[in-house]
Amino acid sequence: MTIPGPAQSVEPVVRTSSGAVRGRTEDGLTVFRGIPFAQPPVGDARFAAPRRPRPWDGVRDAHSFGPPPPQDLGVAGASGVPAAPEGDDWLTVNVWTPAPDPAAHRPVMVWIHGGAYKMGHSGSPAYDSRRIAADGDLVVVTLNYRLGMEGFAHIEDAPANRGLLDQIAALVWVRENIAAFGGDPEQVTVFGESAGAGSVAALLAMPRAAGLFRRAVAQSVPGTFFSPELAADIGTALAAELGLRPTVEDLSEVTPDQLVKAGQALAPKMPGNVPRWGQAAPTITPYAPVVDGEFLPVAPWQALASGAARGVELIAGHNRDENRLFTALAGKLGEIGEDRAGAALRLYAPGGEAAYRAAFPDATANDLYERVQTDWLFAMPSLHLAEAQLAGGGRAHVYELTWPAPAFDGALGACHALDIPLLFGTFQADLGLLQFGGAEPSAQALALSSRFRAAWTAFARTGDPGWPAYDTERRLVQVLDAEPTVAPYPEETSRRLWEGYGFVPLPLVGPEA
Repeated sequence: MTIPGPAQSVEPVVRTSSGAVRGRTEDGLTVFRGIPFAQPPVGDARFAAPRRPRPWDGVRDAHSFGPPPPQDLGVAGASGVPAAPEGDDWLTVNVWTPAPDPAAHRPVMVWIHGGAYKMGHSGSPAYDSRRIAADGDLVVVTLNYRLGMEGFAHIEDAPANRGLLDQIAALVWVRENIAAFGGDPEQVTVFGESAGAGSVAALLAMPRAAGLFRRAVAQSVPGTFFSPELAADIGTALAAELGLRPTVEDLSEVTPDQLVKAGQALAPKMPGNVPRWGQAAPTITPYAPVVDGEFLPVAPWQALASGAARGVELIAGHNRDENRLFTALAGKLGEIGEDRAGAALRLYAPGGEAAYRAAFPDATANDLYERVQTDWLFAMPSLHLAEAQLAGGGRAHVYELTWPAPAFDGALGACHALDIPLLFGTFQADLGLLQFGGAEPSAQALALSSRFRAAWTAFARTGDPGWPAYDTERRLVQVLDAEPTVAPYPEETSRRLWEGYGFVPLPLVGPEA
């Protein structure tokens, strides 16, 4: 319930299941930041499944974002962490609402940030949700979850997928509390990008998440899910960077910052482990959801094809030139030669190097390198998630973003994470600064940004984003460009190359496997 009082118009107070919180009125919205949805995962709670938050007395100020989980800082502070508060109360949510009126029953959108499962923070300026909440007249929730070794590394005697369990705990908090903030717990949409979209895909497949959301949006789903054997082997290597075993007993004595450093030390060594870790090695990301057979019984593509999320409405899509962001950040944009292109094709192309070269006969080595990595890591996993949903008797809408980022004279193309500033309207934050060059967004960018929000919020409200559902006959998708159109899926050549590919958990492929 909302607690009445003379200060309510300025600093509204809402009672949650753990205690009362005081928010702030900002730009016509009421915003609550840093509300705990679980206990700090430290002490005897470290490496454990999340525990319900401890109740508090009185009214807790919810004016500041909670501290981010321990993590890599990423690229140029892309996680927004440098300006974030310190502390171990990592597991918090933030709420933007037009009004904390329990009678409002507004749709709810819950954002799960990306960051390679090792960085990111719900308090990042990139995820300022005021425009989504205001434009859509709905409630937006953003959340933190454990990252890196704390949340995703294989640790003996600890549950797998602790970061995903944190996300489920946040969704339980939403189920129990969002009505007091003006939201409808029966109209929850989860949405996420990159590792956040991988999390969304995992949640669709996790029995513990069933019934906690009605709709889902998966933006650039990574196809990297680990088998238990691969996760255990990488977990052993991570602990070895500290001279320890991958056990709760050993790692509990290590500070979170030391665990972050272990991941940072291992990452650049990973590409040399292709013979053992296969396709996971060049990603330099030693973390991913683990298909452990318990919390995540099977990979999302297999789960959806068997009908696990039949009752959940889905949007899945990707950007045309996903991999160009990573090539640009490595300083190699447009400079990939035959050796690196051939190695990527041999590692990732489902029909082998020759199949890709035959399918794209006029492509340069650089183009083939970008294409196969975009296809393997994001494009085909996203498309196949929608097709798996159809196979399981569900409904899905598909999109592709083809509008190029304006920075570098358009050389980035429609690269990875471009959808974030477009969706949130945060062009001057984090990677948006790189993609838009720090310039004010053009009228074209603003129009596309508005269209993004209109489609996503309409979907959260009605299940219809404004274009036809995908089917395997017409294959119609929303192409998001300067002039958005509905057309057959543009990457038909790639789709055919990947037809029938299973996206099973990545195996341990070394000689001891």
